[in-house]
Amino acid sequence: MISVTSDQLTTWLALFFWPFVRVMAWLSVDPLLGNRSAPVSVRVAFAFVLTLVVAPVLPEMPKVPLVSGEGFLLLSQQILVGLSLGFVLRLVFAAIEFSGQFMGLQMGLSFATLFDPIHGAQTPVLSQFMVLMAALMLFATNGHHLVIGALVDSFRQVPVTVEPLSARGLYTVVEWAGSIFSTGLQIALPVSATLLATNLAIGMMTRAAPQLNIFAVGFPLTLTAGFFILYTAIGYFPPLIERVWHEAIGVMGATARGLAP
Repeated sequence: MISVTSDQLTTWLALFFWPFVRVMAWLSVDPLLGNRSAPVSVRVAFAFVLTLVVAPVLPEMPKVPLVSGEGFLLLSQQILVGLSLGFVLRLVFAAIEFSGQFMGLQMGLSFATLFDPIHGAQTPVLSQFMVLMAALMLFATNGHHLVIGALVDSFRQVPVTVEPLSARGLYTVVEWAGSIFSTGLQIALPVSATLLATNLAIGMMTRAAPQLNIFAVGFPLTLTAGFFILYTAIGYFPPLIERVWHEAIGVMGATARGLAP
């Protein structure tokens, strides 16, 4: 009969449990698998398989009992690290969705909405289009491999240890939040600048011809100009979105290094 000691059981559980907690926390805020449309069972299964694959190449895990004060501390730390890394990626989708909402509002498309499975709410159609483009760009450039690689590297940059984490990584996430939303404005800039000029022209027309029905002319003109510049600038978006994804992956690494004890 095979006998297993408590130390051996703790070692085997630690080899899998602590990485699983970090991966699961990351998935809970991941913009693709962390949305409401992805069943919890799918997320748990994905985290389980990913942990099984990467566990053999991870650094040695501490032999800490799961039900103990140190075990609770480790659990909290792994959740914090996973949430921080996942939040970096979620900010990318938030900024790109913001750019779509900004363009749609100026084009007069704020009333045209679709159900967004990421947030579980109605969002403008143009925002959905931009988010879908960002997701496709991530997979088309093999960015999902780089994201998983950055997650695995985080176990070397922030090893599983009872030492307290540093707050520098959280500051990195806050700085990234500010810069990524400025990038969202850059994405919306071509359409926004064109529509600003269009609205100025419409305003001059109404001053020159007060009898002009602004509601009958302004909305179709703004919508047509918006779609035209969107069609013209569509090739401008993919390189910019690809650059944003690579920056986000770099920020994941910087966040992990900043959280290191």
